[in-house]
Amino acid sequence: MNRPRLLAVAASAAVLALGPALTLPAIGAESASTAPVPVASDSSAPSAASAPSAPSAAVSAQLPRPTGPHAVGRTTLHLVDTDRPDPWVPSAGARQLMVSLYYPARSAGTGGPTAPYMTLEEARHLLELRAPDVTVPPEALSGVRTWAHTDARPAHGRFPLVVLSPGFTFPRATLTGLAEDLASRGYVVALVDHPYENAGTTLPDGQTLPCAICDEFPEVGPAVVESRAKDVSFVVDRLTGRHPAWRFARVIDAKRIGMAGHSIGGASAATAMAADPRVRAGVNMDGTFQTPIPASGLDGRPFLMLGQQERTLDKDWKQAWADLDGWKRWLTVAGADHGSFTDVPLLADLVGIPDTAPLPYLRSQALTRAYVAAFLDLHLKGVPQPLLDGPSPANPEVSVRLP
Repeated sequence: MNRPRLLAVAASAAVLALGPALTLPAIGAESASTAPVPVASDSSAPSAASAPSAPSAAVSAQLPRPTGPHAVGRTTLHLVDTDRPDPWVPSAGARQLMVSLYYPARSAGTGGPTAPYMTLEEARHLLELRAPDVTVPPEALSGVRTWAHTDARPAHGRFPLVVLSPGFTFPRATLTGLAEDLASRGYVVALVDHPYENAGTTLPDGQTLPCAICDEFPEVGPAVVESRAKDVSFVVDRLTGRHPAWRFARVIDAKRIGMAGHSIGGASAATAMAADPRVRAGVNMDGTFQTPIPASGLDGRPFLMLGQQERTLDKDWKQAWADLDGWKRWLTVAGADHGSFTDVPLLADLVGIPDTAPLPYLRSQALTRAYVAAFLDLHLKGVPQPLLDGPSPANPEVSVRLP
């Protein structure tokens, strides 16, 4: 298929290996700046010959407003694992990670500008890798407006920690909408970039690391999830250890840690749980399981499988469902595609890729936020969530499979 590749049906093996055909929902920048479509809860492409260009309206898109009661702060951490060489580029030295840390903030301390969505170079690398046929400036992506305030003072209290991992080839910014929403609901969220596995990761010195293994899928799939499990454990170490990397780490409750991810990041959630008992709950958002759930299960820990309808045909999802030994749910979202659980549909619209998913972006974003938060509220906060116990008349797109 000859069309832009920003989560479109891609011709490369690296993209095809990630799961079902990747198609793009879209939404205009104007409507994206409004509040998300409410979600009821039972608890409190053109061809390459006509390459698209940027939408004519000079509008800066904005992510949907977070739905929780807290203001949101964000700080950026550069973490270096001196005990581990980079698995993909050993000559680069120690494994480096960039982490966007989102957290509940004091409203009085959020008067400054909001945090940038991604760096200009990260946007440039993403366009070159995933949408080489479009002619839009990288500012169209890096300029997406967010809600989090840089280095705002944290709110009082102690909050669960959730680690988020993005899809293969995509920067961490593509899960910003979910990260901001979870922080507004009372979570500290560590949104992790895994260098050399995505289009580009900008380091504090201004260097942007390119993707080193993007053309090596599916062969590297199992190695990627194993590496990400190590990344996640290191991040947890640096946020909850005796000498934490964040000066406000005291607000993190180290006994309540979860992980969620999209695509290979979701598959990595199960791998991380199998390797690290500190991760008490996990969410896979439409990711092919690159390695099987251990025969012994996950020691009874809860896991949520959230995906598009095509996942009901996947052998790896069926096997994972059978192998999970704790609380579990399999949620299927009608009308969603692979990117519907992220900010990617908004980015696709900004570069001119037309809507192909039946479920509009604002609706898919609202559903993703609601169900992921419900799962985490149940298992990390102990708040009952009837929304997860069966179908909701107000959310007919979501089918709930029970054990």
